[in-house]
Amino acid sequence: MTLYIQPYQFRRMVRQQQQPQQRALNVNIMEQEDAYVLSALVPGLKAEDLNIQVLENMISIEGEYQSADAEYLLNELPSGAFRRALRLPAEIQSEKVQAKIADGVLTLNLPKAESAKPKKINISVN
Repeated sequence: MTLYIQPYQFRRMVRQQQQPQQRALNVNIMEQEDAYVLSALVPGLKAEDLNIQVLENMISIEGEYQSADAEYLLNELPSGAFRRALRLPAEIQSEKVQAKIADGVLTLNLPKAESAKPKKINISVN
């Protein structure tokens, strides 16, 4: 396999990507009976690199990828700061939220508040 590179075009592309820009964090959210489960790809980040806040039904995730001061031919890996704020359909029990990072994937378990869980009503027969 032969790779042909045209240096001029790549240098111009690298310069365009080096401009600082705020990017959004892409997430997946699943709804379970008693909780929401949020997953996001955060390659190379540790727990101390992230700031996660929960208030009622709002969740905010902030962080920053460290960028190397090297000159690349092509630079597609994430760099710079990111922020994502989401409003969920139901209130969250913020004191019971669990977060973990494994293999570059952030997983948040967001338990629903008792008032948001469906309640079964028994019907009495006369």
